[in-house]
Amino acid sequence: MLGGGLSKFAAERPDGSPVDWIVEAALAAFADAGVEPGAIEHSVVAYESELLARQLTMGQVVQDALGLCPRPSVRVEAGGGTAGVALRTAFAYLRGGLCESLLVVGADAVGRQVPSSTVRRVYAMSGDVDFEMAAGGFFSAYYALMMQEHMRRYGTTEEQMALVSVKNHRNALSNPFAAMPLALTVDDVMRSPLVAAPYKRLDCAVLADGAAALVLATERWAREHAQVWAERPRVYFTGSGCGTDRMRLGDRPGPYPGLAHFRAKREAAMMAYAMAGIRDPRREIDVAEVADPYTGVELQSYEDLGFCRHGESGPLSERGVFDLGGELPTNTSGGLIGQGAPPGAMGLAQAVEIVRQLRGECPKERQVPNARRGLTDIHGGTASLAVVSIFERRE
Repeated sequence: MLGGGLSKFAAERPDGSPVDWIVEAALAAFADAGVEPGAIEHSVVAYESELLARQLTMGQVVQDALGLCPRPSVRVEAGGGTAGVALRTAFAYLRGGLCESLLVVGADAVGRQVPSSTVRRVYAMSGDVDFEMAAGGFFSAYYALMMQEHMRRYGTTEEQMALVSVKNHRNALSNPFAAMPLALTVDDVMRSPLVAAPYKRLDCAVLADGAAALVLATERWAREHAQVWAERPRVYFTGSGCGTDRMRLGDRPGPYPGLAHFRAKREAAMMAYAMAGIRDPRREIDVAEVADPYTGVELQSYEDLGFCRHGESGPLSERGVFDLGGELPTNTSGGLIGQGAPPGAMGLAQAVEIVRQLRGECPKERQVPNARRGLTDIHGGTASLAVVSIFERRE
C-alpha cells in the first residue's frame, strides 16, 4: 500500500462532479505514494450507479482526466460494498500478475445536489427488484428488523447503540475530511427523530458526496518507482475475504445467522483471517474500520467479525473496548456515521485511514499507538455481499 488520498466528504459538494473529486483524491494519493501518475500500469474505478455519478463509462473519463491513457482500466460495482470489491480486485490483479501497480479510485454523489427521489430509486434497486421493490421495502426497515431481533435475543439496548453514534461522531472531530464531526451525548442520540425503530436519525450514517483513492503495487515496483518507499513504515495488504448471503431476509437460514447476524461478513472475515494468519482477531488486530450504516450494524459486525461472541457487543461498547484508548479502537475516522457514506468511496476511505494509522500519521487525537495490523469491513445491501481486508505494517 503505497499511498492514499481523500477528497472532502460533505452532505453537499456543489464545487464539481464525482470525476473532479476523484482527480483531487488521486493526485493526493500520488503525492502520498511519491509516484508519478504516468508510471501507474492499471486503474480500478468504483462507483455504485451511473445515475448517482451522472456519468456513464466514468472509468474512461477518469483515465483521460488523470493522463493514464492508453493503460487498462476496469469498473466495479457492488452497492455499498463497491469500494471493498475494488480493493479485492486490485489485490487479485497484483497477485495474479496482470500488473505491478494500480490506482484504485471511488466516488459517488448522494448528497443534496442529487434529488432524493433518485437516491431512493437507486438504493431500492440494490435489493431484490422483483420482490422487495414491488413490496415497498426499504433498507432502513430491513436493518431495523435485524436489530430488533438482536435486541430480543441478547438484550441489546438503544443506549448501547447510541454509544456507537457518540463515538463515531467524536472521532470525526479530528478528521478534516469528515462530513459530520459532532460532540454528542447519548441523550442527544436518543432524542433525535425516529427513522425506523429502534433507529433514530443520529443512529444513521449521513449520505455524502466525496471520493477516495489508493495506490497499490508489488514490492519490486515500489522499490523502483516510489520515492518514499524506503523512508517510512511499509504497509502490506495481507488478507482479503468476500462472502455473500441470500438477498431477502426471510430466506436467510437459521440458527446462524438468522435475522440478528450477517453470514456473508463472517465468511469474508474467516477467509481474510486465514490468509493473514489471524486466529484471535480482537487481540491480533490493533485498529479497525467497520461498516456502520446504522449504529446497530456496527455492534452486529463486531460479533460477526469475531471481535466478540454473539450478544457481547453492547456490553463491551459500554466498557469502551472499541473506543480510542480501548482494546480495539474502531472507526477512528468517524466511520460512515461520522465521516460520511458515498458508496463508491467508503471502503477505500476506510483503507486510507488504516494505512495512515499503521504509519502513525493520524492526528494525535485519534492515532492508535504502535498500530501494526488493521482491518476494513464493508458490505452492500443488508450484507448480501461483504468484503474484509487486512493490512499490516512491517519494518
